[in-house]
Amino acid sequence: MYGDLAPWFHLLTPPGEYEDEPAEILTMLREGIDGRLETLLELGSGGGNVASVLRSELRLTLTDLSPAMLALSRTINPDLEHISGDMRTLRLGRVFDAVLIHDAICYMTTDSDLQAAMTTAFEHLRPGGVAILEPDYVRETFEPSTDHGGSDSPDGPGRPLPRGLRYLEWVSDPDPTDSTYQVDYAILVRNDDGHIDIHHDQHVEGLFSRSTWLRLLHDVGFDAHDRVDDQDRVVFVARRPMGEPNR
Repeated sequence: MYGDLAPWFHLLTPPGEYEDEPAEILTMLREGIDGRLETLLELGSGGGNVASVLRSELRLTLTDLSPAMLALSRTINPDLEHISGDMRTLRLGRVFDAVLIHDAICYMTTDSDLQAAMTTAFEHLRPGGVAILEPDYVRETFEPSTDHGGSDSPDGPGRPLPRGLRYLEWVSDPDPTDSTYQVDYAILVRNDDGHIDIHHDQHVEGLFSRSTWLRLLHDVGFDAHDRVDDQDRVVFVARRPMGEPNR
């Protein structure tokens, strides 16, 4: 999904579907921050969908582990700064008013990886700055599920069938005693010539309790709390205390 299929990603999750969520992110940032809110670092920015809305309010720097996803993001965010990097180890040597880690935080599957990503967020925040971390699930809210979706490309006038993608998503937890769950995708893509290819893509993602999230955030140095957003997900709002210099 983030490699060979990256050019298809905006048909799996169209940018136009990300209007409401960025507005709620802005509200949480404004409520949690001390002082100005002008700059934001996004860790794991993917195809740039959320950034394409936030860019009207903030100066953004986007980072992702996948060069293919950064290339896709540039197609809708051509004037934003894009940097390749791992959220566990990235160090840019500068600070921002805010940090966002959207659902890419789900790929942290151990306590140490999750804490490393939190540390990266902390190190890139000015004192008084705020980070928003948005996992798809915490242990207390996890439920197996299925979903489906996809869309057709708006380009290609004159073709009898437009380029398109459809997917089935299957979320399960093969071992409830560990800190991961599994997401399987069956993906069908219709090429320019009408030929359909079928792909299976499996993702192993992290699953932690609320108390683990809050403990790790506090261990890193944040003042943190959780809240439930408009999509009934548990979101973590973490502020770097005032008066503490960056290392």
